Amino acid sequence: MKKLLFLFFLTFGITSSFAQENFDVSTLRIGAFTIHMKAKEVEKVNKSKLVAFNGQDDYQKTNKVNYAGETIEIIISQTSDDKGQYDGGYQIFSLMTKSKKFRTKSGMGVGSTKDQLFEAYKNYPNFSVTQMWDEKTEKFSTTRSNFTLTDNDAGTLLSFTLINNVVTEISVYLNEGC
Repeated sequence: MKKLLFLFFLTFGITSSFAQENFDVSTLRIGAFTIHMKAKEVEKVNKSKLVAFNGQDDYQKTNKVNYAGETIEIIISQTSDDKGQYDGGYQIFSLMTKSKKFRTKSGMGVGSTKDQLFEAYKNYPNFSVTQMWDEKTEKFSTTRSNFTLTDNDAGTLLSFTLINNVVTEISVYLNEGC
């Protein structure tokens, strides 16, 4: 009986520890981090302080965090009150990862191909594919592009960066465009 009880608790403990890891990607999140997540929530998940702002002129700060053994780049921006004045807080503005563990519900992530993205999102109401600019040649790249899903309801974008038609990076960020 003691052995059965021990095995039960061991299995439950292992299952619980894996259940806390979240490798989901959507137009609002990467893992446990979501767009607009406030400072205290971010630090609770991250279990450490993020890079702080030096003054009101700092609009954004970049943080690299280790989440379940994978790196996520988090850009935070200062928050403001109803009058537009900085209130001393901050929230997530954008997220990025190059980890192969993070996937959308459709199974897309780092390592997916351009053809797989088209197949998975052919019925998505608002997607685009654009060539990236190459700073070295000062021309549009023939090997680098972005496949972007626009979520108008959330005001966010989910972008897959492709090199030679293979996803190398996933980004989620606020849509500040028109």
